[in-house]
Amino acid sequence: MEEIQSQSDNYRPSSSSASSPASRVPSSNFFYLRKPGALRQPISFEDSPDWEDTDVDIRIDDGADSIHLATTPASPSLSKLNSGSLPSPPLPECDVIARKNAGASIAWKDLTVTIKGKRKYSEKVVKSSSGYALPGAITVIMGPAKSGKSTLLRAIAGRLSDSARMYGEVFVNGAKSHMPYGSYGFVERDTTLIGSLTVREFLYYSALLQLPGFFCQKKSIVEDAIHTMSLSDHANKLIGGHCYTKGLSNGERRRASIARELVMRPHILFIDEPLYHLDSVSALLMMVTLKKLSSSGCTLIFTIYQSSTEVFGLFDRICLLSNGNTLFFGETLACLQHFSNAGFPCPIMQSPSDHFLRAINTDFDRIIAMCKNWQDDHGDLSSVNMDTAVAIRTLEATYKSSSDAAAVETMILRLAEKKGPLLKSKGKASIATEVAVLTWRSLLVMSREWKYFWLRLILCMLLSLCIGTTFSGLGHSLSSIVNRVAAVFMFISFSSLLGIAGVPALVREVKIYASEVSNQHSGALVFLLGQLLSSIPFLFLISISSSLVFYFLVGLRNEFSLLMYFVLNFFMCLLANEGLMLVIASIWRNLFWDILTLVLINVLMMLSAGYFRIRSDLPGPLWTYPVSYIAFHTYSIQGLLENEYLGTSYAVGQVRTISGFQALQNSYEISADANSKWGNLLPLFLMAVGYRVLTFFLLHFCVGKKTLPHRFIRIFSRIRIYRVAFTGQSSSWRWLSRLS
Repeated sequence: MEEIQSQSDNYRPSSSSASSPASRVPSSNFFYLRKPGALRQPISFEDSPDWEDTDVDIRIDDGADSIHLATTPASPSLSKLNSGSLPSPPLPECDVIARKNAGASIAWKDLTVTIKGKRKYSEKVVKSSSGYALPGAITVIMGPAKSGKSTLLRAIAGRLSDSARMYGEVFVNGAKSHMPYGSYGFVERDTTLIGSLTVREFLYYSALLQLPGFFCQKKSIVEDAIHTMSLSDHANKLIGGHCYTKGLSNGERRRASIARELVMRPHILFIDEPLYHLDSVSALLMMVTLKKLSSSGCTLIFTIYQSSTEVFGLFDRICLLSNGNTLFFGETLACLQHFSNAGFPCPIMQSPSDHFLRAINTDFDRIIAMCKNWQDDHGDLSSVNMDTAVAIRTLEATYKSSSDAAAVETMILRLAEKKGPLLKSKGKASIATEVAVLTWRSLLVMSREWKYFWLRLILCMLLSLCIGTTFSGLGHSLSSIVNRVAAVFMFISFSSLLGIAGVPALVREVKIYASEVSNQHSGALVFLLGQLLSSIPFLFLISISSSLVFYFLVGLRNEFSLLMYFVLNFFMCLLANEGLMLVIASIWRNLFWDILTLVLINVLMMLSAGYFRIRSDLPGPLWTYPVSYIAFHTYSIQGLLENEYLGTSYAVGQVRTISGFQALQNSYEISADANSKWGNLLPLFLMAVGYRVLTFFLLHFCVGKKTLPHRFIRIFSRIRIYRVAFTGQSSSWRWLSRLS
């Protein structure tokens, strides 16, 4: 300990030479700070003012059933403490505070999380962390990158992956119980919103998916969520995306993703990086909004990497992590004194969060090493030359032996002993309701998604027009058969290839499903049924419009029953193609790999469709089976040719005639049975159903896990590691290990 303390003296910035905490931390240096809670004695400073009133008093009564939150006006001394700084952002008035919400206390004790392969040097991502969160307060988990913030948040919420192992105890209202559906909300760092919906539509459909009851009851809930997250001015504005207008800003989109969880009116709200990719103004507005939300009684826990001074002043409690170790847990003002006691006082006019991360972020060691021999006009940068690992050990040792750690342990024991009401599920919408809501929402989204439907409709119409005009005026002689076979082949094959234009919308739908299923808003079966029912009208409209143009321009047989079979066959082909695109989108979830894979599959199906070479003459088992038998091009083209030529005859010379089957069997493999064309619809139907069944298993078992490209890259990376270990040779594809 003496060695650590001696090395910590080197961490004195050149801007100040004072050593005592009192002299190093004058009162004018604190910005927007709060008084520590009444759970321990107030922290005293030589120059700090006396606390006259209590800002927030959280107490546990022995005869009560829950934790009470008493809020009083801020102390007048707090204004003295903030003298010399910018004015604190005003909180909303009482008339705009959200509806009161019964929060819940949550405490975690000796929480350790291990994830195999997560880190090279240790499997422990979080190490013996303890802390608590109370209603009406904001608890922040802060630390540098890869410090275990998100893992700790997921461990507290009970949302760790299957590969993670958690040790320790988590108490919710004093009970070791799992938080049921609807009692808490979890907002991911990267959330996928539906850009073609307005904010009010997006939240309304989310409420219909999440909540039971009548539609009219959910409108007031949606309006409350919009008002709480300060989205009233943007409620009727499209969320926006890459194919829309500008839409919402990053801060507004972030608040919309939080509002989606608020429609459940959760007791506890977990947010992973609420200030992610936000500028200073948007971050401050977000924090003021969350402060308003916490004032309604909700328990807020979120992670944060770095914040401005104004945002830092709105925190109630801080859990500071570095490499999985808890360096401090307590209130905002106490964290500053903790750093001062450890020998790392915050310099004057420096943001506290910047100072904290500067002291515990190991990446600064490389910067110091680069600037070791470099000086500027303001001093020698190499004077800040302390090893960050020593600073981390100093802060950790100081915290473990401090009264702050003892106060946390005492509070956790009191929260664990005091049993509160158990959190109960608020119910969920029925499966039939979920399917109806998803179907109607998908219909609305598809009608607004020009890349999903309108672009595909235009492309298919142009393709039909081009092929139809190219092969028009063929007549019905024997020589026209070969040309019509080519026209049908090109129409089916290229129409399937043009279906790739709908891949961006499908990839986005899969990502939306992954975002909703993580919070149990929907399921794989509900998603597939809604997507299928909503896609049928659009695909049928594409099939009938394109078929009519192609059918009459090419001059196929003018019979209504034959025309209807042509439309039905083409519709089934599009339905099977849509199922194939869903499978590929579920596997990769990446636009580049999806398009590349679908182009390759369509080329293979074209080669094995029987046009370039009769299917029975294809070489090898790979082309004969399974490629030629699983290609829906084959059954669709074969059914259309049998629909056109079976039952017809053509004159050869003056006296001889041959049937359509005889004229076609040498160039294309078809059946002589007059009803065989209906048999070709069965494989198309089975493929359309089979692809969606496969998609169900992919979504159900693989959602939230690494996609196939990452698994391949990880395998290649391990092969490279073994190769280097055994042969001592380096590899030129180091980018694979970086991507993995």
